[in-house]
Amino acid sequence: MTKRHGYALLAAVLAVIVVISAAIYLGVAHTDDGSQDTISAGGRTPRNSAAPASAGTWVGTWAASPAAAEPNTHRNGFAGRSIRNVVHTSVGGDSARITLSNLYGQQPLSITHASIAVAVGANNPAVAPGTLRRLNFNGNTSVVIPAGQQVMSDAVRLRVPHDGDLLVTTFSPTPSGPVTVHPHARQVSYVAEGDRTEDPNGAAYTQQSTSWRYLSAVDVLSNESDGTVVVFGDSLTDGISSTMGANARWTDTLSDRLREESGGPRYGVVNEGISGNRVLSDGNGTPADNPSGLSRFDRDVLDRTGVKAVVVALGVNDILRNPHQNNPDRIVEGLRELTRQAHARGLRVVGATLMPFGGHRGYQPGLENVRQAVNEQIRDGKVFDEFVDFDRALRDPYDPRKLRGQFDSGDHLHPSDAGYRKMAETFNLAQLRGSAAAEL
Repeated sequence: MTKRHGYALLAAVLAVIVVISAAIYLGVAHTDDGSQDTISAGGRTPRNSAAPASAGTWVGTWAASPAAAEPNTHRNGFAGRSIRNVVHTSVGGDSARITLSNLYGQQPLSITHASIAVAVGANNPAVAPGTLRRLNFNGNTSVVIPAGQQVMSDAVRLRVPHDGDLLVTTFSPTPSGPVTVHPHARQVSYVAEGDRTEDPNGAAYTQQSTSWRYLSAVDVLSNESDGTVVVFGDSLTDGISSTMGANARWTDTLSDRLREESGGPRYGVVNEGISGNRVLSDGNGTPADNPSGLSRFDRDVLDRTGVKAVVVALGVNDILRNPHQNNPDRIVEGLRELTRQAHARGLRVVGATLMPFGGHRGYQPGLENVRQAVNEQIRDGKVFDEFVDFDRALRDPYDPRKLRGQFDSGDHLHPSDAGYRKMAETFNLAQLRGSAAAEL
């Protein structure tokens, strides 16, 4: 073979390699652009809707604790209707999955269709174009959730924005009995007649709700976050008295700070607050409405996706709602037990001092003494790894038994939007770094 013919043969081989490589590239690009996950208005079944193998970390972007059985749902639940929950993300990602709970159900819950989408705008039931995804459960479009249980969906590819609204829709065709609910969402969600799970238009969603039904968590596969911080608390964490639909809870501002500021870890923030929650005492019923912090800590904190740190802001309701059992040492021991459980998983715990409630209808001088005794032990470093002093930040400097006027919503217990912002601004983000400290 001459040298010239050898060069020609080599050039031909290289050309073939380039053509094959281009074809492979185009095929992969077509598969990964997300278009195959989009559900058309006609309800065509998407191909390849499972999330592909991808770099990133599964973290929690949103969560809400199942808190009770919804009143007046014990017979039919929401049979024949679509529930479109609106939830606000803390961090973004390239894939998503959800958790549905039938904790308070008394019979199996049949979900025949479910979907997830990005909302077209804030507090809007309509879907942003190209974002509607059908959800599967172990490869099936339907799932039956036994009473008292929960189920996680398969992952779907979806570009989830941080600080944005998602729409998670479920349809149940048959009576399900009591509906598992998180009341006091401070967010408007929607209900439509019939199976409107894959309806991108929000016009059918004419009924509004201020509770989250069945949905308890949304996780994302994220390249911008390394883990999850779980904020565990009562109505002060749940966001009671914050502006409806404005995402003005203190955890929302904490999420903004973790994303935008240096000095703290890149964590998703999930809010596991339940209004009226106590450290020591359950509510009524079986399973208990409003289960105590001790009884729900494993479910709502330790079992959350990618949890790396915990913030505990509990104790005020043990004082206000248990006037004959408000021994400060018992409350503190309950808080220490939460820390011990977190430490067993290697998790760091930041606890909050209890804020004042002077002027509230339940206030008594003796209860103020209990609050001060609990806070003294928290500040002495005998309860948590670190603490954030919400009491000092929000109290009236001229009357420390009360909230400062600008931070008071008006009921002398719950903060205003400005008060919630102050709570988040007080938080030292660096305290969330690292693993559990030595045993307390």
